[in-house]
Amino acid sequence: MRPAHIALAVLVAAVWGVNFTVIEIGLDHFPPLLFSALRFLAAALPAVFFVGRPKVAWKWIVAVGLVLGVAKFGLLFVAMDAGMPAGLSSLVLQIQAVFTAVIAFAVLGERPSGIRALGMAVALAGIAVAAVDEGASGPLGAFALCVAAAACWGASNVLTRKAAPPDALNFMVWVSTVPVLPLLALSLLTEGPTRDYDALRALDWQGAGTVVYVAWVTTVFGFGAWGRLLRHHPASTVAPFSLLVPVFGMSSATLFLGEGVSGLRWCAAALLVGGVALASMNVRRTTPDPALPSAAAPEASPAADSAPPSTAAPATAP
Repeated sequence: MRPAHIALAVLVAAVWGVNFTVIEIGLDHFPPLLFSALRFLAAALPAVFFVGRPKVAWKWIVAVGLVLGVAKFGLLFVAMDAGMPAGLSSLVLQIQAVFTAVIAFAVLGERPSGIRALGMAVALAGIAVAAVDEGASGPLGAFALCVAAAACWGASNVLTRKAAPPDALNFMVWVSTVPVLPLLALSLLTEGPTRDYDALRALDWQGAGTVVYVAWVTTVFGFGAWGRLLRHHPASTVAPFSLLVPVFGMSSATLFLGEGVSGLRWCAAALLVGGVALASMNVRRTTPDPALPSAAAPEASPAADSAPPSTAAPATAP
């Protein structure tokens, strides 16, 4: 990769990592589901009028919009509102790589290599350590919601892979149109119209700024830049930069929110990032595997390189 592209990849990782701190600040201004709905509304408008028509079937846009937008981000925002720290959230969500591999195996028949299986085991050990740390110092229920959000992210990764969108930004903008109404409906039902109205009436520059950041900077710029990198380089070259997201996430949370990082959390971070790095390795077979059909193995297929990798989405991005 050219230095300019390396710098862009690091910048996107930083933008996505700092996003967790911005979400934490935004939750001081909005109920979680309303905040998530506003994020997607701002990401879709006015961008949807400039990215052109959808380039994949609507069934994939709706499916990813519901699983990623409503389920994943809804659970994440609720978890953080319930006490899940921003820095730890940026770390725990990386377990999505394990969920992606498991779901891809169950749905697509993509059998993970031995190295990937080892990486998944290491990452799960990191989650266990993080759970012990959070159980001793914070709400374990919020931690479980964050893990569930990571599982939904994994499912959306597999759906995105099936959709194989040729333009990541076009796809993400159209996906952003789907969650707005469901999230608003859920917010009215669970958070109440009075709370939503009070939040909107009290909107100030800081609250508006958090919506702009999570929508335009994280989603529109982040996915646009990430898609550009994926058009110029193999996914296996670009994807590892997403492992910097929890580094920036934990650092920004410590710097701006004063979140402490315990020894257990550092241990969990090392295990999770190391495990995800192994699970994300694109190891190609040099000889045919007799256990697989005569067609090329999933890891070696062109679609595997053209579709977004498990760590590329955070949306993914967060």
